[in-house]
Order: sequence, then structure tokens, then C-alpha cells
Amino acid sequence: MDIAIPIITLLVGAVGGFAGGVFYLKRQMEKMQSDPEMLAKMAKQMGYNMNKQQMAKAQQMMKNRKFK
Repeated sequence: MDIAIPIITLLVGAVGGFAGGVFYLKRQMEKMQSDPEMLAKMAKQMGYNMNKQQMAKAQQMMKNRKFK
């Protein structure tokens, strides 16, 4: 019993953390669909400088993709 409880707690925490992370990521991706400044900020953090044409194409690709 002394070994089972920490293992179960670890598994429940890992599953809960993963589910929370997926939920958060989906929510952020949905926000980026409608906010071009947020998309540009993310691209800049990744080291990409996007011009207006690339930004429009990225937004269109994200709108076509359903994050549900």
C-alpha cells in the first residue's frame, strides 16, 4: 500500500496535466485564428519574420483547421 498510493497519484497527476495542457493549447490556437498579432508574436518567438502575405496564408490555414 505504501508503494501503490504514490504510483496512482503520479499517474492521475500525469493524465490530469496532459489533459489540461491539451485544453490550454487548443484554446490558444483558437485565439490565434482571430488575432493576427498573436500569430505574428508566436512566429517571431520561433524565429520567423512573416510578411503580410505569409500571415494571411497562415491565418487561412488555421481557419480551415478545426481545433475541436
